[in-house]
Amino acid sequence: MKVVVIGAGVIGVTTAWYLRQAGCEVTVLERHASAAEETSFANAGQVSPGYAAPWAAPGIPLKALKWLMSSHAPLRIHPDGSGFQLRWLAAMLANCIPGAYARNKGRMVALAEYSRDQLRELRQTLGLHYQERSLGTLQLLRTEAQMAAARRDAAILADLGVPHEVLDMDELETVEPALEPVAHKLVGGLRLPNDETGDCHLFTKRLEQLAQAAGVEFRYLVEVTRLGKQNGRISYVELDDGEALHPDAVVLACGSFSRQLALPLGLSLPVYPVKGYSLTIPLTDADAAPRSTVLDETYKVALTRFDDRLRVGGMAELMGYDHSLDPRRIDTLKMVARDLFPQAGDVDSGKPWSGLRPMTPDGTPLVCGTDIDNLYLNTGHGTLGWTMACGSARVLADLIQGRVPDIDAAGLALSRYQRRAQNADQLAPHDGEPAAA
Repeated sequence: MKVVVIGAGVIGVTTAWYLRQAGCEVTVLERHASAAEETSFANAGQVSPGYAAPWAAPGIPLKALKWLMSSHAPLRIHPDGSGFQLRWLAAMLANCIPGAYARNKGRMVALAEYSRDQLRELRQTLGLHYQERSLGTLQLLRTEAQMAAARRDAAILADLGVPHEVLDMDELETVEPALEPVAHKLVGGLRLPNDETGDCHLFTKRLEQLAQAAGVEFRYLVEVTRLGKQNGRISYVELDDGEALHPDAVVLACGSFSRQLALPLGLSLPVYPVKGYSLTIPLTDADAAPRSTVLDETYKVALTRFDDRLRVGGMAELMGYDHSLDPRRIDTLKMVARDLFPQAGDVDSGKPWSGLRPMTPDGTPLVCGTDIDNLYLNTGHGTLGWTMACGSARVLADLIQGRVPDIDAAGLALSRYQRRAQNADQLAPHDGEPAAA
């Protein structure tokens, strides 16, 4: 079977790897000059199944209103002039209820746990290293209200069988000794001991090399201009130089840009580009830095330790396909780094970055086939693309090969949105969306 994978981020490269291992002839198309040059380039570095949760959660609407008055708000919304943004937001708000949150979190954790296990297997069998650490994730809580919410999350984790620890203030520094000087600012934490960290960009580049050696063809600096459909199938993939490819199957794994390729086919993917930021800080005192990943719940910022760097990332902006760096958001990352680990590194020399995370309203990705017989989706992972990459790729490879995946993939299907659109036209295709930049 000949398969074209569109996109060479961590999702596309892992998809290509598992398809090749299944015996497929795989070609990866990427508009950049190399792999992992967009959303996979400088993300927060977490592989955090236990922390997998939708942004659509009870209390978020009220918090969003309060954040309007905060200079360090973790979420900001700027109208992009499209009706799709409004419909996406409405669908997200509809998921901010306890039942939907529990359902969506359950789906996300199941996929993320499976993905972490697949990543571990790859690491062991391939000898693949990417500055990984297996020391867990620690969510830092600054208020009693956050502590109460963490206990509610812990109850869900217990139901899902995910190991976790609720820590009080005095226990935090036993997990992260560098927090000792600032422990008075915190009330406790939620620790997920089975979570991991690693450099997603480094992983993707090294897996790309292994995939090439295994026979995957990577074609860079090529743009897909059109997917041709005939008799309910994709009949060709048209490139910007006029060449047409004729694969047996096509996988959209190009993040937020998957929607643009799908719309002309009559498919309205509920995937919106949510911009996030990161700052990569060189360490000057390793003992004053975290050992693994800590998450500041107040600012929704993650701080992840690599070998000689501290990656600080987070926040969400809904403003279309805008890649610009807002210095105020970088200032927030600097503020959190200085507040929690003031002696760890040279914050002012940190390298800023922004990327567009492809997010669905309910937080669960689209890892599935479509109504078009040979078109498949692997997108919509939001802030958890690195966490869910290997599992999503393995699930999709199984679906394409006609095998039953190891986990229940029904909740990852596009049909969950198509049913709603039939009733409310919430996310059906409309004209007037801004073009991808």
